[in-house]
This record gives sequence, structure tokens and C-alpha cells, in this order.
Amino acid sequence: MSDPKGTPLGRIRNIGIIAHIDAGKTTTSERILFYSGKEHQIGEVHDGTTAMDYLRDEQERGITITSACTTFDWLNHQINLIDTPGHVDFTAEVERSLRVLDGAVCVFCAVAGVQAQSETVWHQAERYRVPCLAFINKMDRSGADFWHVVTDIRERLNVNPLPLQLPWGAEERFRGVVDIITRQLLTFDGEQGEIVKRHPVPPELLDEVELHRQELVEKAADASEELTGMFLEQEDLTPEAIIEGLRILTLRRDIVPVFCGSSLKNRGVQPLLDAVVNYLPSPRDIAPLTGHPPGQPEVKVACPPLRKEKLTALVFKIVDDTHGPLAFVRVYSGELDEGMRLVIAANSRKERAARLWRIHANHRGRLEAVGPGEIIGVSGLKFAVTGDTLCDERRLVELEPPKFPATVISVAVEPKANDDRDKLIDIITRLEREDPTFTHNQDPETGQLILGGMGELHLEILVTRIVRDYKVAVNIGSPRVSYREGPTIPATGRGVFDQTIANRNNYAEITLELSPLAAEIAPRVESSLPEGVTNPVQCQALLEAVRGGFLSGSLGGYPVIHVLARVVGLKSRENELTDLALAAAAEGALREALGRSNPTLYEPMMSLEVTTPEEFLGRIIHDLNGRRAEIGAVGQHGELRQVTARVALSEMFGYATVVRGLSTGRASYSLEPCAYSQVARNRLADILGYNPGS
Repeated sequence: MSDPKGTPLGRIRNIGIIAHIDAGKTTTSERILFYSGKEHQIGEVHDGTTAMDYLRDEQERGITITSACTTFDWLNHQINLIDTPGHVDFTAEVERSLRVLDGAVCVFCAVAGVQAQSETVWHQAERYRVPCLAFINKMDRSGADFWHVVTDIRERLNVNPLPLQLPWGAEERFRGVVDIITRQLLTFDGEQGEIVKRHPVPPELLDEVELHRQELVEKAADASEELTGMFLEQEDLTPEAIIEGLRILTLRRDIVPVFCGSSLKNRGVQPLLDAVVNYLPSPRDIAPLTGHPPGQPEVKVACPPLRKEKLTALVFKIVDDTHGPLAFVRVYSGELDEGMRLVIAANSRKERAARLWRIHANHRGRLEAVGPGEIIGVSGLKFAVTGDTLCDERRLVELEPPKFPATVISVAVEPKANDDRDKLIDIITRLEREDPTFTHNQDPETGQLILGGMGELHLEILVTRIVRDYKVAVNIGSPRVSYREGPTIPATGRGVFDQTIANRNNYAEITLELSPLAAEIAPRVESSLPEGVTNPVQCQALLEAVRGGFLSGSLGGYPVIHVLARVVGLKSRENELTDLALAAAAEGALREALGRSNPTLYEPMMSLEVTTPEEFLGRIIHDLNGRRAEIGAVGQHGELRQVTARVALSEMFGYATVVRGLSTGRASYSLEPCAYSQVARNRLADILGYNPGS
């Protein structure tokens, strides 16, 4: 077991590797593990031998599906690293990882530059104010262009990239990197690039290095008054002072330090690790997280990273393995001990941390206790789900949970053997606990289980797990779009519940007004009732009942969006206003109002980016026009053409096969949700199976 006191807070780095698919995240992570001594050999994605992509599906497909955690040492610092997926179907893995990380390394392809998912993960990092480094990978590839990617980062991500390295050569001539701060050329020798050698800067790069170094010195000098004074005295700064200044600017997110290399060719990874230590924050460099007491979001409670504080920790992931559920937890305040009694802040349920684990992909080592800043595994939690805050029972604080996008696609499944139905439902429930973007419900007419997810690949892998890992044979329907419903005109509804149950009278009459809300997707629920009509608990129960009613609309049972619901009337009799009466009357009022609001359907729209050689451009655009796509731009991206478009998800099933056929396998694409668009009235009958106007 580990030393309970652990690593000093200032020497911990919690970082993630984020990028577009195929930019080289996992390849970079594997080199990091090898050079840090965590792994004794380098795993390769194309061989299916990576440590971080340990799932069978990941190794067979050559992609990252789930975020994988590990811990290693570098320059006397403890680095907790999470390698995240790049495919948009698994964006929830990136979201929940960035929620608990302090810094990130964003990997860019030196040929493709900033791609669609690069922008998505970058904006996710921005949402949580996570400082980032940029690593321009694949400098050995044909078409690699370091400065083109730097410009791409500046223009497409709207940030200030600052190169701290220059490549020595490019494409097949790429041999090393130049450290601008120390004025040294770094080359990587040995069988696997493990020997870093330092040389004088090549003569042809001297002028360029001095020009960029002067820019670094001036920026570092502006970072603090002390560094400004040092610069004015000496007209230069030492390498240590430059690093100090650039670190300040990075933590303020004023700059994005840029590095380069080729992870596959084992060049440039060790300096990137040095940069993680030098520029990314420790937990004590981050402003203390704030939470609130349960049910009191207006009251702010600070959670400083101190052991003497009461425990506050966030569950950001659940994995169901052979030993039972394993919760991935970030500790923010206090100390978490093995066997400790815990409370889930949101619902006051009691838990016990039976075992604490240091995680390395699918391996684990036991811990006695951990303090603030640690990311670990906890076994023995029975009720906790992703987003729950674990607390010391003497102080309950809720932290902001990660937010996940709504599902956009569904598929029907049913067990081939009727005896497997209960087992299938149990498996699906366990998978839902692992993956917040995986949902299920039962079709009331057919009895089929409807699985919802983020894309065809997402659902395909989940079904594969059910069949292969849990040994349940299922019949699978065709993918279906997860539509949404919404009102088009204001409407009012009235609901009444008046029943006697178990000798208790339950009576409520509720009036509800609905209004279309074009500017917001998520439903909004408000109360216009005068003070004193309900107590706070009843008012909250009433609003929650209305919110729950929006999970199923009146047209096709799809969730309701773009709507404002306002409770404007409530009548009852003395001692007969119960939670049951409130919920039932609210549901009746909502059903009536939705039926009168001339509801319509909304379909998920996707942002599409296709990269193709010039010779296939015409075919691809012609095909997209036939899919009702709105072509946004056709640009040049190195030697390739790039098409951006907006297209309905319903038009894109099976597109991977089509685009391969149109380009003989040479085009690539990315597809991610971007908005909901109102469905034309003449298509409603085809989607719903009946004419809503009849």
C-alpha cells in the first residue's frame, strides 16, 4: 500500500490527452508510458498492443472508446493522465474527463491541422477553463506543415499559440526539434528514441530561433512585475525566468505553448513531458472549486485543496468490471481513507469506500488513503453514479457535475430467448450506469427495448458488449433518429386530480401555460404562483413533475424541447394538497397544454466535415446534395479539399460505406451534432406513421 501522505500538492499534474480521431493521442500516451518507465515496451495501435486501449473492441478497431487513466512519475512529479477518445460518438468520455482535470495536451495532426473534433474537444476544455498545451504530431508525414497548423490553431480556435519549439526538417526529413528557450537542437537516438541528445542550433535556423526567442522573452517579461524589472535590468531573461513567465501566461490561458514531434517515430515526446511539468497547473494553482449545500444553489461553499478540510470528491466515471462497480473519483478537499463512510450529497445515501486503487488502464494497485488533487478508483460504492459528489457526513456539498449531450439515435433490441429478457434489462441498466449518453426505454406498443446513443458506432459497440461480453443473443432493429417535439403556439392546460387513497383525500387543480422558446433547447419550468400557495418542498415537487412530463411529448412520445412552462394556477382543499395530487394534476395539465400547442417535430442536425483528394470532390458534393445537405464551404487543406456542411442525421445512416466507395477509401469525414431543426410538415406523417393534422 502507498504512503498515506502521498505526493506534495505542488508536484501533482492531472492532465488529459485530447484530439480529433487519428491525430495520435494513444500513440503519444504509449510513448509517455514507455519513457517514464511505466511500461517496459511501447504498445502500438496498429498491432493492438497498447496499454491504454485495453478493451477488445479498441484493439480490434484501432480506436479509443473509453477514457483510460494511469499514474506515472516524471522529473520528480506525479502525473495522473487520462487518454480520451477522439471519435465524436464517445464525446461524453472527454467531457467527464475534462471536468476533473487541471490541464490538457491537445494533439494536432501536422497534415490535417485543426479538424472538426479538435474544435469540439478544445471548446470542452474552454468550458472548464482548462489550460492547454498544443502538440503538433506526425511531423514525419507527407504534407506536414508546422506553421500552417499554428495558423490554423490561431484562426479556428481563436487562441494565441506560441511555439516554444521549431521542427528540424519535415516529412521524411524530420529529424528533431529545436528548443527555442535554451537554443538547443534535440535529437532522439537509441532503438526507441529513448536517448535525448542536445546539440547547437543548425546554422540555417539560427536567425529564426533568435527571432522567436526574443518574442518569448518579451511575453515572459510582461507576465509579472518582477520579470519586467529583471528584463529591464538585463535586457534578457534566463531560461528559468522565461519558463516562469510563460507558465504564468499559460495558467491564465493567455497563451497556448506549442510543441512538435512524431510520436510514431519516437521524436519529441520527452520534451512534451517536460512541458507538462513546466507549464501545466498543479491542483494548488487552480482556484478552489466551489459547490453548494444540497438544494441551495445560491449558497457558495469553497472546497480548498487541503487535507484538514472535510472530504469533497466527485465521481466522474463508473466501470462495471469482474470485481463489481469501480468508481473513478477526483478528490478536491480533505482526505479519503480506505473503509471510510461517505454520503452522496444529492440524496443523502450512505456509502462506504471499501477499497481505494491507483489505476493503470485495466490494472490497479491498492492505496490506504489519498488527499486533495488525486484521481483514483474506489470500489464498494453501491449507489453512486457519474456526477455524484461524495462527502464527509459532517459537511454536505454538491459540486457541479459534468454535462452530457442528449442522445440522437436509437435502435430496438430484443432477446432471442424470452428467458433472457430480465438478464438483458439488468445488463442494460449496468451499461447505463457506466455511460451517461446511453439510455433505454420500452416501446409501449411492441414491448421492444429501445436503446439510445450518440451515433451508429456508439450503439454498435454497446450491442457488441451485450452479445460478446455478457453472452446474451439479441435481435437488432435498424437505427432510428431520436427526434424531439416542441410547441409552435402558446397554449394553456388544466389538470385535476381528486381521489381518496388509503383513507387520504388527494386533491389538486393546476393550470399551466406553455410558450415556444426558440432560443433555448432545454425546457424551462417556472412558477408564477403567489407566495404561500405552496411550501418550498411542494413547489419543487410540482416543478419536477412538469420537467418529468417533458420526457415524452404528445406526437410520438419524443422528449420536448424549445418550451417554457409556467404554472399559473393552483387550487386545493385544506389538508388535501399532496405530492401525489400535485404530480398527477401537473401531468394532466401538461398533456392538455401540449395537445393544444400545435406541436411539431425537430430533428438532430449534424455538422459534417469531409476531407478528400481533389479528384473525388465532385462526386462527394453531388452525393451530399442528394442528402439535403447545406454546403457551407469548400476549402483547401494542404493537398486535400475540405467540405463543410450541415445535414440531417436521418440522411447519414451508412455514410461511412458510401464515402469510402465514392473515394476508393481515400476520403475521411467527421460528423457531430450541432442543432435541432424543425421538420417540414409534409414529412411528419412519414416519420410518425400517421397524419397529426387529421
